[in-house]
Amino acid sequence: MQSAIELRNKLKSIDHRGYPAYKELRGQYDFKDYMLSIDHVQGDPFAAPSRLSVWVKGEKAGFPSDFYDTHAKRVTLQDHLTRLFGREVSGGSFQAKGSGKSGLLSVSRCGQQVLERTALKVNVGSIGSSSPAQGRVARNGTSLSDIDGSNAIQGNAAKGKAIGGDITLRFEAGFPANGRTINARELEKMLFDILPECVRKSLYYARIDKTKLKQAICLCEDQEFIREKLPELSLCAFVADGSILPRESGVSEKPMKGAVPFRTPDSLKVTLKLPNRGEVSGMGIKKGVTLFVGGGYHGKSTILQALQNGVYNHISGDGRELVITDRTAVKLRAEDGRSIANVDISPFIRNLPSKRDTAHFSTEDASGSTSQAANLMEGVEAGSSLFLIDEDTSATNFMIRDQLMQEVISAGEEPITPFICRVNSLYRDLDISSIIVAGSSGSYFHVADTVIQMKEYVPYDITEKAKKAAKGYPAMSGDEDKFPPYLDQRCPKPDMGLKKDDRIKIKTMGTSELMLSRENVELRYLEQLKDQEQTAALAWILKFAQLKMMDGKKNLMQISELLEKQIDKNGLESLFERGDISSSLARPRKQEILACINRYRRLQF
Repeated sequence: MQSAIELRNKLKSIDHRGYPAYKELRGQYDFKDYMLSIDHVQGDPFAAPSRLSVWVKGEKAGFPSDFYDTHAKRVTLQDHLTRLFGREVSGGSFQAKGSGKSGLLSVSRCGQQVLERTALKVNVGSIGSSSPAQGRVARNGTSLSDIDGSNAIQGNAAKGKAIGGDITLRFEAGFPANGRTINARELEKMLFDILPECVRKSLYYARIDKTKLKQAICLCEDQEFIREKLPELSLCAFVADGSILPRESGVSEKPMKGAVPFRTPDSLKVTLKLPNRGEVSGMGIKKGVTLFVGGGYHGKSTILQALQNGVYNHISGDGRELVITDRTAVKLRAEDGRSIANVDISPFIRNLPSKRDTAHFSTEDASGSTSQAANLMEGVEAGSSLFLIDEDTSATNFMIRDQLMQEVISAGEEPITPFICRVNSLYRDLDISSIIVAGSSGSYFHVADTVIQMKEYVPYDITEKAKKAAKGYPAMSGDEDKFPPYLDQRCPKPDMGLKKDDRIKIKTMGTSELMLSRENVELRYLEQLKDQEQTAALAWILKFAQLKMMDGKKNLMQISELLEKQIDKNGLESLFERGDISSSLARPRKQEILACINRYRRLQF
């Protein structure tokens, strides 16, 4: 390792030289308080920025181990520090002048969700003789809200426990140039004046706002407490009273100002005693079949969107902090045109006129009904315990066939068994609940366990009223059938074309699409994909799975479990063979990983 003085001398020696001379700076430099590593140098001032990283020893960072002794709290701490560093460097970005991206300083932009990212990692390290707490509270049995942050370091040190983990921060910098001539004095300003202060104000416990960090960790504890309580209470979701569900606009995740706070009907109210916030009441959505109905623009789709995002923890001030959903929940919809490879959709579609095998169904251009059937069966395969469905984005013939249509078109002439005929057996036989939004069809009143009307964004329990009214109308038949067991083990073979490609190109387009080599993968209808960095991670995961895991023997569930274990143990960084790690990846769920693999058009079995 070289010293900071040596870096300064190198900068002086390359000043006014051609831009490629910047590559001589690659390496690690000791700045005493932290180590700076120049990992990748851009080819010219107009290319993608250079990648740098900072490493701070745990003893110097000083964060209490009680703030990262569970995975959820560690991710929250990492998220909080990334946001702090992001605010600091935004003020220092482009203070150094030059051509192209000269002077840029940037780190991952965190949204409303708390996600695990490669931008910043807190290493757990050794905790001494005591093992890390696995619960929701500090090691002494109290909640973190009872810990005085100023004394936490001394208290843990006295007990012989680690004070804090080492911190690795990855970020990007635009190395300054005039034209394509190095301007080393401007880079010196970035690395020796601007960056050190940004690091000290965001990565050292003694320098940050301890109250805000403690609040973020306490919120995480409360969120995880609710998530763990759901199965115990036979719930699949919880929405706290006072939550703000509407968003600012269709392109903003921020809460709408002046929105109606959520209010639970008494019949559905559940009260929980959270570790930090104390007693909180809200709507508990029971396992089984729940139906949301109501007039247009009254909040049906709004609550469904809040629930589909409830698989993630949210930051304070989002309004949906205590909207908590089963972490395996999948939003189902029709997806015309998607590719399907060897999926068993026979529980819903069979006896096609073309005699096509729907137990091993494949197509390059799925219809609305076949795509939604495939999405559901792939969700079963991915281990989902909850499906979220909005009739507005569903295929009508997949969801229902009314009585008049049944009389005109006999059952033998219709290959589709609609979802309404399977929804109860899906729960009864596979323990998969459904939350459905319906605005035009009352037939689901017959099969729903709970019916909730949204009226001016306020929910009302109308189960009794809906069931009474439904008695005057014929019910759909077929729900007495047992849901067919899902026995098919899909074992993908590797894409040999990809294996032969010496230089696999990866490109992402927001959350809607990724490109692996020359193959595009459409992801725009995966509505629970929230960050473009998740899309980037999916591209690397797909590449890794194709090259390292797919062998025609392991099935998709086994592959996804191996990927999860690897990322749990070694992080997203383990997807890279060399040390050139992307600073802009966010972890997707297993459900999105499998959904991405299933949409790869060169998937082979």
